[in-house]
Amino acid sequence: MSPRHFLDIAALDRKTLRGIIETSAKIKRKGQAPKGLKQGAVLAMIFEKPSTRTRVSFEVAMHQLGGKSIVLAPEDMQLGRGETVADTARVLSRYVDAIMLRTGPHETLLELAANAQVPVINGLTCRSHPCQVMADVMTFEERKGPIKGRTIAWIGDANNVATSWVHAAARFGCKLRIASPNAFSPAPELLAWAKGEGAKIEVSNDPLEAAYEADCVVTDVWVSMGDNDEKKRKQILRPFQVNRAVMAQAAKGAIFMHCLPAHRGDEVTAEVIDGPQSAVWDEAENRLHVQKGILAWCLGKEARASKARSPKPRGTRR
Repeated sequence: MSPRHFLDIAALDRKTLRGIIETSAKIKRKGQAPKGLKQGAVLAMIFEKPSTRTRVSFEVAMHQLGGKSIVLAPEDMQLGRGETVADTARVLSRYVDAIMLRTGPHETLLELAANAQVPVINGLTCRSHPCQVMADVMTFEERKGPIKGRTIAWIGDANNVATSWVHAAARFGCKLRIASPNAFSPAPELLAWAKGEGAKIEVSNDPLEAAYEADCVVTDVWVSMGDNDEKKRKQILRPFQVNRAVMAQAAKGAIFMHCLPAHRGDEVTAEVIDGPQSAVWDEAENRLHVQKGILAWCLGKEARASKARSPKPRGTRR
């Protein structure tokens, strides 16, 4: 059997994802690692993009689970001098128990996973950010109860985090409304996938319509790492700011979430992100607990047994 990769919410079934959330919540409640984890496991973390929450949460998670982590940047590796992603995956698989990658092209992640003999975890790509949205789902359920059947409103650029919310809508059974300008709306192929999965997705250009009676309003920065059209993006996205008027349309007791870092006065006003409806700090904390749940699923006794039963590869295929 292949290693247990955590590449996208869409790549896993509902039962598996629910199990990871439940494990994460249990670890948070009990403050201890689940049984069956390999002590002293090592996680290699490759960062091609800067990070605060992803880096710290994975490092602390591995430490608290009884393992260790190694932080790698391309300039510190032969990867930065032209060694292929495939060769890097093959070599790291001989040294470590899992690999976390935070990169740009989603294809880089897929190539790493295709050639690794240990689990690969998506720490962020330009396509998706599944670890973040798993923490979002956990946070929602802590605050509001089961997410199935509830309404989530995404306001702003339909970026990689929004993509993972589309995947989550399909897997966890929530309704997702996306309000974006046409220039930054969800990709047609993503919406086609969601429709095929039976997900309830609504797309509009009206933030107030999207937020109406929503149980949670979510947004993200207007200018992401690698974007070089800041002035244009801010001008187009200005009507999609999450402010008092938007939150007033949401259901009574609705919460606000943002994956951070936030830019007060751009995608969200200070009175919202720092106000009583904000769940962003619980959301940020839950990155730690969800990383533990993901690592436990990737590295647990059951996963290691599956790997042990698999024949050693005679060669690697892309």
